[in-house]
Amino acid sequence: LQTRMQAGQGYGNTLKCVLTVYRNESVAGFFKGMAFPLASIGVYSSVVFGVFSSTQRFLSQLHHGDPASAPSLTDMTVASIVTGVISVGIGAPVELVKIRLQMQTEPYKKANVRLKSTIPGSPVYRGPIHCFRTILQKEGIAGVYRGTVSMLLRDVPGYCAYFIPYAWFCDWITSDGSISPNAFSIWMAGGVAGAVSWAVSTPMDVVKSRLQADGVYLNQYKGTLDCMLQSYQNEGLKVFFRGLTVNTVRGFPSSAAMFLGYEFSLKAMKKWQTETNP
Repeated sequence: LQTRMQAGQGYGNTLKCVLTVYRNESVAGFFKGMAFPLASIGVYSSVVFGVFSSTQRFLSQLHHGDPASAPSLTDMTVASIVTGVISVGIGAPVELVKIRLQMQTEPYKKANVRLKSTIPGSPVYRGPIHCFRTILQKEGIAGVYRGTVSMLLRDVPGYCAYFIPYAWFCDWITSDGSISPNAFSIWMAGGVAGAVSWAVSTPMDVVKSRLQADGVYLNQYKGTLDCMLQSYQNEGLKVFFRGLTVNTVRGFPSSAAMFLGYEFSLKAMKKWQTETNP
């Protein structure tokens, strides 16, 4: 839904988008392009949380002499920025393939634009592997990382608005005297952090989606700035908030589950390490 609303045409609001996708493609239409993200989400999430935690511990050791000391706001901000930059290296190709697969059957109507040989509305790619290989062959490495600048502009502030609110809200909701937050506190703080992060990230997420979907039938945008200008000129400021509702609604449960899994896995591994090496 997010990709269709941001890069597609004629969907209007979220409900209309849901009905249109279901009417044209049935239930299967809601799961297009999910194979690649599902196969890589474990690696991606491990890198994100691993880089953030490692950077934060390094900065705590550097500034306070103890990697386990409570990080400062500056430390969390720097760790979030580093995480956002590194995550793009893994995330950009995955999101590109997902978006191309989701948008390849979209009808395209625009005057005075020379389309590629493929007829709009017909499938271009047979699956995620074929999609990735085709992009690599026709567009090279630059094509695989199309939309990287917009993704950096999305993920760097997005991760700052992800980890910092989580730490603050988790600390605020945890009762006094508790050594560590309980499951509900982690779940709630993670959900709030996810919703806040996606609300902050949505404007650049729109630009990224449009740039990555751009190469299915044509190349309409020359780059991030050109995409922003064309989108604003054609649809006004509201275009940068397309998919905001979908992003924030999905951001709560997905991030709540992510943080809950991370914190519980970390506790389990620490307990196992203590029992193994007392």
